Amino acid sequence: MRPLKRRRRAQRGSDPAPSRLSYRLQRLALTPAVRRGFTFGVPLAAIALMGTLTFADEARRDRLFAWIDEARAKIESREEFMVRLMSIEGASDRLAADIRELLPLDFPVSSFDLDLAAMQDAVRTLEAVEEASLRVRPGGVLDIRVTERVPTFVWRSGEELLLIDATGHPVTTIDARIERTDLPLLSGIGADRAAAEANEIIRAAGPILTRLRGLVRIGERRWDVVLDEGQKIRLPELRPVQALEQVLAVDEAQDLFARDVILVDMRVPRRPTVRIRQEAAETLRQVKMTELGDD
Repeated sequence: MRPLKRRRRAQRGSDPAPSRLSYRLQRLALTPAVRRGFTFGVPLAAIALMGTLTFADEARRDRLFAWIDEARAKIESREEFMVRLMSIEGASDRLAADIRELLPLDFPVSSFDLDLAAMQDAVRTLEAVEEASLRVRPGGVLDIRVTERVPTFVWRSGEELLLIDATGHPVTTIDARIERTDLPLLSGIGADRAAAEANEIIRAAGPILTRLRGLVRIGERRWDVVLDEGQKIRLPELRPVQALEQVLAVDEAQDLFARDVILVDMRVPRRPTVRIRQEAAETLRQVKMTELGDD
């Protein structure tokens, strides 16, 4: 009996087939998810556990953050990152002074402490600035390049005199008209919003440009052209440039403005009206009366 039992035990021990549980565990270990979990998940979990245990101590956290701040400060304060000068290009002396007042930087300063985007937005808020760009050049120079608005008109708004560009955008204020006699004068409510049309009228007024004193916006709808010696041209609401060209054609042919004409009314272009001075009208009336008396 004993030998038979030994043979049966030996046969059972040498069976190469795995048990059902072992087979399932082996198949589970071969799945991609479990393999990735053992390859990446276990190390990451171990690192996370060590980090949690490390930062659980407040004193240890403070020392680590202090070390990071110190290392960062050393890097930011290195000579190659320091800004020592400000360069402003494309701006007049007055605008450059306004920019320096707007950006009161205490040099030297680290380039890491400069918020260039916010500084650029601040420079663009200046009325005289059309466009601006900021960058730090090699050598520690803060380079500010601006496109300054070009004054085209002097706009009288109430008691205030403003310089505006061709689009009507304010540039700056002046104290007296004599400061910019080279620019034509606009007046009236809404004249700044119609600056583009005023620019076209002035370009068309080339033959009388030396006599032009300014344009007056009437009712926020149309323009009056004011010349020296009190002469005036009333332009229509629609197609004012064409109406002015008609007046200039008559002036070129008949020296209209060399006569005693005080007003040319073109508000109705098909029925232009001319008004002469009071003295000339009285003289003309007397001449007519004399002619009628002789008859």
